[in-house]
Amino acid sequence: MRSLITGLLAVAITATVLTRPAVAAEPVLITSKVLITDPGTTPEQLQAQTLAARRYATFWSSGDPALAREALAPDFMDRALPPGRAQGIAGPLAASIAFHSAVPDLNCEVQQMIVSGDRVVSHLRFTGHFTGTFNGVKGQGQAVNFIATDIYRIADGRIAENWHLEDNLTFLQQIGVFAR
Repeated sequence: MRSLITGLLAVAITATVLTRPAVAAEPVLITSKVLITDPGTTPEQLQAQTLAARRYATFWSSGDPALAREALAPDFMDRALPPGRAQGIAGPLAASIAFHSAVPDLNCEVQQMIVSGDRVVSHLRFTGHFTGTFNGVKGQGQAVNFIATDIYRIADGRIAENWHLEDNLTFLQQIGVFAR
């Protein structure tokens, strides 16, 4: 009788483990190679500021829209909005889809991050290979390697505003749209 109960218990435990929904693993967030902080920044402020910036960098690298939604405030404002891009969270989401379709192996590194008050400055480097399509141009595996600088205003642990500058000329030269 004892072996029957032990056997039924083992089956019940196995069934529970196998049918339990998997818990999604937290993504590994990109870290900055260099971190510079204002001496007056508390550890809690530093954590909140850098977490938002790291989530956003990891979003650009992975294309995972959940990371953008975690990083950006619901009323997020792009203060350097390119023509034709939607304001708010929709803008980066659409840009990421377009960019990842052009450079599927896109990688974003944070070269340095500067934290002061409610601001975070991220110096980013993007690398990958142009194997997709960008504005009607088909990639042929060209390597891409260009930089961008973002200035974020963080509020309540999320990016509320972003001023950014990308080295688009280098990118367009590398993919063959413009001559070098």
